[in-house]
Order: sequence, then C-alpha cells, then structure tokens
Amino acid sequence: MSRDRGPRRPRRLDRSALIAVSVTALSMTASGCVVVHGEREVLPATTKAEAAKALEQFTDAYNAADKAYDSSLDAAHVTGALGAIDAARLKAGKTTSPGGNTTHTPLKLSDVTYTIPKKAGWPRWFVADAAGNKGGTARWLLVFTRNGLNEPFQVAYLTLVAQGKVPEFKKDADDWAEAVPANSTDLAAAPEDLSKSYTDYLKSGGDLFADGSQTSVWRAGRAKDATRPGLATQYIDEPLTNDAYAPLALRTADGGALVFFATHHYVKQTAHVGTTIPSPGEAALALTKGEIKQSLTMEFVSNEVALDPAKGAGGGKVTVLGRIQGLTAAEGS
Repeated sequence: MSRDRGPRRPRRLDRSALIAVSVTALSMTASGCVVVHGEREVLPATTKAEAAKALEQFTDAYNAADKAYDSSLDAAHVTGALGAIDAARLKAGKTTSPGGNTTHTPLKLSDVTYTIPKKAGWPRWFVADAAGNKGGTARWLLVFTRNGLNEPFQVAYLTLVAQGKVPEFKKDADDWAEAVPANSTDLAAAPEDLSKSYTDYLKSGGDLFADGSQTSVWRAGRAKDATRPGLATQYIDEPLTNDAYAPLALRTADGGALVFFATHHYVKQTAHVGTTIPSPGEAALALTKGEIKQSLTMEFVSNEVALDPAKGAGGGKVTVLGRIQGLTAAEGS
C-alpha cells in the first residue's frame, strides 16, 4: 500500500482540494500603482474582520449541510482532513435519514480569538479559537486556509482542545502571529515530519511523543483490541501530507510551535471461523461496499493538533493535544 497519499474520495472532493498557485496582488499608493507579489511579500493572511466573516460563513454553511445531510451546502467552505471527514459523515447521514437530520442542533461558536500569521507565499491561513455549544468546555480550533485572493477561506483542520491547553502564541507589535516553516529545524520535530512520525509511533512506539490519550493510551487500546477472542484486528497507519493535507504550524511564545497535521488509517477486522464481525453501526454500514461476511476493512482520516517544543526544551517530547477522526469508507468481504 503506497504511503503519503490522500484517501480515496469522490471526484467532488478532489475538485475542492486546494492547489498551490502564485497570484499578484495590486495595491494603490499616492504615488501610483505598486505591484506586490503574493508569493514573496510577507503579509498578514487576512484582517480580523475578514476572518470573522469567514467563520460566520463556515458556520452557516456547516449548519445548513448538517440539517439537510447535504454536503453540497458546505463543500465550498471545507477542505483537507475536515472536508473528507465531513463529506463522509453527511453521506452516511443522507443514506440513513434521506429526509435530513431530525436531531440537528445548530453549532454556535462564541468567545472567538483570531490568530493570524504574517507570512510570505501561499497558502495563507489563520486559526479561530472558539467556545462551542457542543463538546463541553473544550475549545474549538479551526484552521482556515486559501491559496489565492479570489478563493474563499476553507476550514482544513478542526480539533477540540481542553480548556486552558491552547498555548500563548508569539506576536509582533501589530498583533500578527508567526507561521513556522514546514521544514523548520529548530523544533523537536519538523512540522512536515510529524504525520509520518506519528504513524510510525502508532506502529512501533518510540520516544518522540509524550504519553497521553492520543498516544500511549490509544496504542494500548489498539493492542488490546488486536487480541480480542474470535476477532483479529489489523492496523495500517499512513502519513497524509499532500496538498490540502499539508501541516500548518504557529510559533508559540516559548519558541515551540502548535502544529496541525493529518493522518490516514485502515482497520481490518477478521472474524474467526464460527464467529461474526460485530456490527459497525448504521452510519458505518451506509459507507460500506460489499457484503460483510468474514472481514471488514474501515478507512479513517484523522486530524491532530500537537505542541512541538523548541529543540532541547520540554524534554523534547511532542504533546498531542487533540484529535478528531472520521470514517470515510469501508469494505466488507
């Protein structure tokens, strides 16, 4: 199975994936027309007013799609890991409830803080940190990204982080944040390596990641499931870093970084002779091709957010603060 590739998705999702482009922005000054090359000039990703508008548009579209179980209603506002997870969730919902979501409760976000990095090149992006009416007291972290001035901001990453765990970010005198390059060498791990490092850790363990619910506890739970009587469970974990799944990182006040990244997972369950596969549930069955006889292979996309300390700091351990995973496809045999 090849590594570092996106999940198998409908063609509609492929069209929504962002492709890096270079555009030229024009700004007028009193002396005339000045050309600013967006791919080279260090500029804020957006204004706080525009960021607030993007969040409002996303929330409205997300709620409309959830109410109708119709992914076309928010397709223009999601991409990357969230796009894949959201589209599959809505597809399953439409299959099981063709008339729409009878338990729909609109998502409401409040107490929002916008962290906008100043950087050169595309994509330009920002983070919205909000309280939500779902998920208890956890903070909602949404990463909005776009690859051109004429493109809308889309949410690529959505994670929930325990209250009080979102770090302080490094800001300049104008309150702009600092984006950390994907290949940065001043951290415990380069942001571009975290997806592979995480999937390697899930398979073999290691010393890079701090113990926690999304690291050591998850590995222990998977090991227990793999030895369940009458059922063999196998795991394949792959990095996911291409196109709209590329990692994004913000410099923290202590010199480290908060990194958003994605991963790709397969879970195969095989029933022993004389036993059956446990029912995966109505929503999962809606995404399943083939007939489940002796085995079921499930495909997941996951997006994570992690604290990546400055090299030599914090014991050199990366802490995974949050992870949201969604089933995107399944196949029975």
